Amino acid sequence: MAGTGALVVPALKRHTATVIVAHGLGDSGAGWMFLAENWRRRNKFDEVSFIFPSAPEIPITINMGMRMPGWYDLHSLSDINRSEDEVGIKRSMDYFHSLIKDEMDKGIKSERIVIGGFSQGGAMSLLSGVTCPQKLGGIFGLSSYLLLRDKFRDMVPAENPNKDTPIFMGHGDADPVVQYVWGQGTASMLKEWGWTVDFRTYPGLPHSADPEEIDDLERYLKKQLPPLGDA
Repeated sequence: MAGTGALVVPALKRHTATVIVAHGLGDSGAGWMFLAENWRRRNKFDEVSFIFPSAPEIPITINMGMRMPGWYDLHSLSDINRSEDEVGIKRSMDYFHSLIKDEMDKGIKSERIVIGGFSQGGAMSLLSGVTCPQKLGGIFGLSSYLLLRDKFRDMVPAENPNKDTPIFMGHGDADPVVQYVWGQGTASMLKEWGWTVDFRTYPGLPHSADPEEIDDLERYLKKQLPPLGDA
C-alpha cells in the first residue's frame, strides 16, 4: 500500500507510545518529519516512536490524471463530498489500521497510539481513528475534513471503542484549499454524533501549519501520551 515505505523516528528511551502522522496530497512522509525533529531537539516525547508513512503514487483527477502521492483520488476542491473515491479511501483506512496493529504487535498498548495528519492525511486519520477497532490514545486532523459523511457512522464498530477518545483539530481561517467551513462543519458534526472535539482556529493561516498550531498539537500529545518512565 505505502509508496516508498514509512519513515520511523525511534523512541530515545523505552518505547511506550507511537504517533502516526499522515501527509497531504502530493507530499511524502519526509515532509512532516520536522515535527519529530523539532521535539527531539527540545527533548520532548522521548518514549514515543514517530511513524511517517508515504502514500502510493496514484492518478489524481483534479490534476488532470497526473500521478502523485495520494491516499485517495480527488475529483473536486469545490465539493469534497462529490464523487468520493470510496475504494481508495477504504484501502487507505485498512492500511492505517494495519500500522496500528503492527505497533500493538510490538507490545505498544493501543491506548498509547495516536493517529493524525494534515489535509488528505488528516481526513484519513479522522476516519481511520474513529473506525479503529481498538481504543486509541488520540486522533488529530490539521486542515482536514470528514470523508464518506453519509456512511461514516455505519463504519464505526458496534462497541465504538473510540467514542471517548479526544479529537484535536486545527484549521486556518484563510485556507483556500480545504475551506475553513469544512473543518468547522466536520468538528460540529463529530460533536453532534457524540465525540469530543477540540477545534482550534488560526487567523490568517492558509493551507499550512504554523508554530502556534504545532504548539497546541504538542500540548495535546503531551496530555494524551504522558511519559511512563521505567514503570
